[in-house]
Amino acid sequence: MTVNVHQGVLKKAIGIGLTAIMGVSLLAGCSNDSKNNTASEGAAAGESAKRVTLKVEVFDRGNSPAPHTITNNYLTKLVQEKFGDPNNINVEFVPIQRSEEVTKLNVLMASNTDVPDIVFTYDSSVFYRYAQQGGLTDVGEILDEYGPNLKKFIGEDTLAFGQLEGQQYAIPGKRAITGRYSSYIRQDWLDKLGLPVPTTTDELYTTLKAFKEKDPGNLGSKNIPMGMALAPAQFETLIFSFMKPISGDLTYSQRYELPLHEGFKDALQFLNKLYNEGMISKDFSLDEDKTQLAKDIQNGNVGYWSEDVDVLFYADGTLDNLYKNVEGSKVLPVDVLTNANVDNKHIKSRYASNGMYIMIPKSSKRAVEAVKYLDWMASDNNLIDIQNGVEGENYDLVDGIPVAKTDVSQEFADRLFNAGDMAIISNGKNIGDQATNEKAWALGFPERNREMLTQSIAIANADTVGPLVFGKPIEAESQYGTTLKDKLNVIIVKTAMAKPEQFEAVYEQEMKDYMTLGGTKLKEELEKSFKELSAQ
Repeated sequence: MTVNVHQGVLKKAIGIGLTAIMGVSLLAGCSNDSKNNTASEGAAAGESAKRVTLKVEVFDRGNSPAPHTITNNYLTKLVQEKFGDPNNINVEFVPIQRSEEVTKLNVLMASNTDVPDIVFTYDSSVFYRYAQQGGLTDVGEILDEYGPNLKKFIGEDTLAFGQLEGQQYAIPGKRAITGRYSSYIRQDWLDKLGLPVPTTTDELYTTLKAFKEKDPGNLGSKNIPMGMALAPAQFETLIFSFMKPISGDLTYSQRYELPLHEGFKDALQFLNKLYNEGMISKDFSLDEDKTQLAKDIQNGNVGYWSEDVDVLFYADGTLDNLYKNVEGSKVLPVDVLTNANVDNKHIKSRYASNGMYIMIPKSSKRAVEAVKYLDWMASDNNLIDIQNGVEGENYDLVDGIPVAKTDVSQEFADRLFNAGDMAIISNGKNIGDQATNEKAWALGFPERNREMLTQSIAIANADTVGPLVFGKPIEAESQYGTTLKDKLNVIIVKTAMAKPEQFEAVYEQEMKDYMTLGGTKLKEELEKSFKELSAQ
């Protein structure tokens, strides 16, 4: 079985992402000539009396409910009525299939004529490539003049994610909530064994041993003291609790860069100990989508686990099913894993504050109108209207926070089928500051689960480490990222499953392979970029 697992993980390392093989000539049609923005300059000079067309990309997920289409629906009409008509602009939405977004965007960007005036991507390497090739408009001055509300909404720290060597080539969307992970323990298991809630890694290990040896759930071979999957919410939580950040509460941005951190080996050695002592899910290496872990939790087989902060709490989800399946079960959110490298704090990763990269192609003649559109979205109640619909029909205000109605009609619900994709300046519902956003988020969950979700969010926000922003691309990331991402999974699986006496040799061999596959060049470039950043 182990050989098959390794082969399955290793197969992925052979693949090369499409974005990595698109050549430098991709943006050959994207001129750097300043004449491309003359129409916008004219608009700035007061020549906007003529009605113009603004083309905006929109993701097409193939889920438009009749009679709506992705380009003709409640929200596209709202945009035209509230923004387009008052500004003498026809807003035309250009659909791009979500599953083919980078491929299609590459084709459009290369065309120079068919590309929308507003495009976007979640992939930082795609953004950097377009910017380096001269394919994007520097929107810094346009933002200053036409985007005051947008700049205030996004904030300087988040805007920095869209800069390349000091030029503002993208407008990053703003993430509403940055907390990622929380951990949980079966309170009823602790109570049955008369154990306190663990608060450190050592105490957790002692607790897991007790769960294993005393089997408080009377599960026999199904007993899993610590739930594990080959997924970030599980292995990243463990690794961050051992690793040393690069600077303060900042570290490298990519998951596959974890092997370059001090403490990475210690984390894997602890995982190896847990695996060989039968403390974690035996077949975790087969569970990359967490399906088996969710089943084990819902069936009451797991004593402790980590997870994305919201996953447990949806209606008829993991927590509801556990409580339904196992009488007397009780879950408690906990912050347990302590990091000896950082004053024994409960170190965990947080999301970057940015969402997607919103870009205006250099060939666009509507840069001013594009920024005006985004600024409109950030103004007044417009973002709330896009994300939440109509008060009294789609939502009610609770302490100033829009809360979706539970008895909303299908007609009204269908208004918002693509709300997330239309509200491009916001990743998640931005109502106010993060605390307000978190409160609004929790109000969208069943009332019975809100208190525990709120506790989970507090844990997810504690002692977090975020990504460094270098202000330039790390070339080795786009060159080796796909391979190293898959190699990270291989390292985790092989070192976890190694016999304790073989751990050292397996770890050294896997790390040697990692460095050969691009880790060495990645490390050199990251260290150089960090020195340059520190010297600024």
